[in-house]
Amino acid sequence: MKDFSKRSFRSDEEFDELCFEFGLELDEITSEKDIISREQGDQKASEASDVVLYKIDVPANRYDLLCLEGLVRGLQVFKDKMEAPRYSRVNPLNGDPQRLIITGETASVRPHAVAAVLRNITFTPERYDSFIELQEKLHQNICRRRTLVAIGTHDLDTISGPFTYTAKAPDDIRFKPLNQNQEYSATQLMGFYKTDSHLRHYLHIIEDEPLYPVIYDSNGIVLSMPPIINGDHSKISVNTKNVFIECTATDLTKAKIVLDMIVTMFSEHCDQPFTVEEAEVVYPDGRMVTYPELAYRTETLSADYINSKVGINETAESIAQLLTRMCLKSEVTSDGAEIQVEIPPTRSDVIHACDIMEDAAMAYGFNNITRTTPRTYTVANQFPLNKLTELLRLDLATAGFTEALTFALCSQEDIADKLQKNLKDTKAVHISNPKTAEFQVARTTLLPGLLKTLAANRKMPLPLKLFEISDVVLRDESTDVGARNSRRLCAVYYNKTPGFEVIHGLLDRVMQLLEVKPGRNHGYYIQAAEDSTYFPGRCAEIFSHGKSIGRLGVLHPDVINSFELTMPCSALDIDIEPFL
Repeated sequence: MKDFSKRSFRSDEEFDELCFEFGLELDEITSEKDIISREQGDQKASEASDVVLYKIDVPANRYDLLCLEGLVRGLQVFKDKMEAPRYSRVNPLNGDPQRLIITGETASVRPHAVAAVLRNITFTPERYDSFIELQEKLHQNICRRRTLVAIGTHDLDTISGPFTYTAKAPDDIRFKPLNQNQEYSATQLMGFYKTDSHLRHYLHIIEDEPLYPVIYDSNGIVLSMPPIINGDHSKISVNTKNVFIECTATDLTKAKIVLDMIVTMFSEHCDQPFTVEEAEVVYPDGRMVTYPELAYRTETLSADYINSKVGINETAESIAQLLTRMCLKSEVTSDGAEIQVEIPPTRSDVIHACDIMEDAAMAYGFNNITRTTPRTYTVANQFPLNKLTELLRLDLATAGFTEALTFALCSQEDIADKLQKNLKDTKAVHISNPKTAEFQVARTTLLPGLLKTLAANRKMPLPLKLFEISDVVLRDESTDVGARNSRRLCAVYYNKTPGFEVIHGLLDRVMQLLEVKPGRNHGYYIQAAEDSTYFPGRCAEIFSHGKSIGRLGVLHPDVINSFELTMPCSALDIDIEPFL
């Protein structure tokens, strides 16, 4: 949400149109007073500000548009009001660069760090608020809630380098955290912030680690304990003139992007606009790297590529001008057929030629692209497997069964222990970092989902007849991703009596619909089988054209009890893909 209280455009409609042309969306024009009035009533909003606020929807990968400075700069370049600035890294005027030394102890928790200095910057209350707001938005976005990168900004005049980034036992770290009046140990801080509405969401990142990351200056003053909190001693304010920025990370690439983004957005407020003072980072192995990188790179692509993909017919010179308006400085090569595009450090979203093509399309104007009939004539058709599924759904519902739609993920118990199977034999695909015990693996059978549905509807009149036709996921080393989907049909009959004949009759009806006749050679038949999920002597394997396609039978009492059911239940579980 951005504040454009000093408007340079003639109307809100004009600004809305400008945002659309630039590839953004103006969601709402409001004020703090209006927001509070809607949420809490007019009485609460009486003293709130009525400054006009513009809520603008920014693409998730455009980190350079997350603050007012970057957004205004981008719009001004787009409107040819200014040229895209050239960002440069400079040496300190006096003395050596600031140095951040990384020790080996950090390897187990947050091994990477980058740093830079914004020298002689001038903050106003608005600029300061924007500076803090950008950090928070980056934390929520590219930093993935501080798990990948954590940003620390410090008043350089209150501390002295070189700085040391290390990791220590929680009880060995003591400092006064930001906006607090007393010192705490790291262990005490973890308990203190358990109830903090903002910081408690980040405690899990390091609280179970034996060592906590911490940054000291040369006098032993704690700058920060990333990714949780900065120290109060080095906090920045509106009066801060020199800002030391450090980013600790588990992903070095993301850290470089975050650092570049902060310094490029706010270097315009320095005495030497768009310059950033370099800082040195010394790694445990002795390597020394200078940051920020502020790397520019050049991509070359043809005008024909852009014209063909966008659907326009512009010259290379015209396309170069369009790209330049999108902060991608472009020039036509000597042969006039190709365009050299310079990617600035603010555009980390540009990875491939298609990203450049997209910017050219936006600068040209999507509404200005002539509508044409596609050269290739195609006729859409329903995917055969989905068509078969829809036909079966209708007829199974007609047969008196109710369709259920259950989760594609389930717990390990659901597909193994509760069905009396060995988990290793299920060919299940496991989730690497499950958030809950209910969603640990991708289901290998539809049966647990239907039995859970029965358990949730035990108060409904008997009999309960349910079915589901959906995909299961099975490990398959022969596929490029190591797994494959299989479309299954599963039905259950729950009553005071097992109802094996009902489920058998449903199988006959399904085969009749699929035009498969009874018979051992070219039809279908069932054959007695042993399966731990089913009652002994009450299970049959189903064969069609000589191949096993599934099972039907009466479920084992232990299986029924494990799903908190109390009455007999029979089930049908078949693969329908062979019938295509």
